[in-house]
Amino acid sequence: MQNPDAPKAKPHRFRLFDPILAGATLRDRLIACLGALVCIALTGAISGYLFGQGPYLPFIVAPMGASAVLLFAVPASPLAQPWSIIGGNTISAMMGVIAAYLVHDPVIAIGVGVGLAIGAMSLTRCLHPPGGAAALTAVLGGPVVASWGFLFPLVPVGLNSCLLVGLGLLFHKLSRRNYPHVVPKPAENTHQTRDIPPALRVGFQEEDLDAALAVFDEAFDIDRQDLSRLLRQVELQAAVRSHGDIRCADIMSRDVIAIGEDTEPDHARHLLLKHNIRTLPVKDRDGRLIGTVGLRELSRSDGAILHVLSEAAVADIDDPALSLLPVLTDGRTHAVIVVDGDRRVLGLISQTDLLSAMARRLPIDDAATKIVA
Repeated sequence: MQNPDAPKAKPHRFRLFDPILAGATLRDRLIACLGALVCIALTGAISGYLFGQGPYLPFIVAPMGASAVLLFAVPASPLAQPWSIIGGNTISAMMGVIAAYLVHDPVIAIGVGVGLAIGAMSLTRCLHPPGGAAALTAVLGGPVVASWGFLFPLVPVGLNSCLLVGLGLLFHKLSRRNYPHVVPKPAENTHQTRDIPPALRVGFQEEDLDAALAVFDEAFDIDRQDLSRLLRQVELQAAVRSHGDIRCADIMSRDVIAIGEDTEPDHARHLLLKHNIRTLPVKDRDGRLIGTVGLRELSRSDGAILHVLSEAAVADIDDPALSLLPVLTDGRTHAVIVVDGDRRVLGLISQTDLLSAMARRLPIDDAATKIVA
């Protein structure tokens, strides 16, 4: 029997218009359109101003349009990073010029140029699809390109690429988008032992990812570390969905031991030991959370709590409790502070609180009972 609450499949006639990129939103596409409009126009205007717009110099080359698609539509792609754009276009244009110089048959020259471009970009780690167009432009550019000879890869190709990347960096910063794309560091064992981090001990391993890629035998337009991070987030979201009925409000401690910003370090240590806890929320004079301290922070205190505060991990009262798993298993954070919109402390969820909630959802079989006994 079909579940009436299950999501319905889209009619086949509309699938042609589905987004072709995972995670793409209408807002992202509108930002991409605006970025390309502004930055391509400025790249052409600045290049024309610097070198004139005479008939012997194309002040902006066609491959910049393709570079703009990557730069603004998929800024997280490895193919859209600054070195990929600048190096890929410039080096490919140089390969095209070399091919045109050495091979006089244009039919053969275009193949040689693009082939050399792919090889050169691969060796220099700047693979960029518009580079193939840059190589073709260098081969088939005619007298305009020929008049510049081996300077063509630098002016206008290199100049255009540098301007486009510079303007793209500024645009993404103003639009608060992450560019260049920086892959977060993988989880580390904070205890400085040879064990892998706790969060990576269960689920798929890196060798499993390598084996899966080998089975597909395809190249994917995503950084390997990004792919690993995405799959781990999928695992987390599946767990949250399965246990989404457990909210932070259900498991948090409400009688929270907290201190003020003027509390003496000795008194803070006393509270930690007396109540057998690892984290103390610290409030300002208005009662708002400003950070946390534990014995680690207090061990380097010079007499002022404010000087050794750690940034507090916070959550909303209605957040799924299992969404706190990455934070509470990072090897550094022992508790998450539940706050309201004004950062006033409502409760605290420790590693023990979350573990107890998860344990209650596990089936208890005979083997587990014997172990406990």
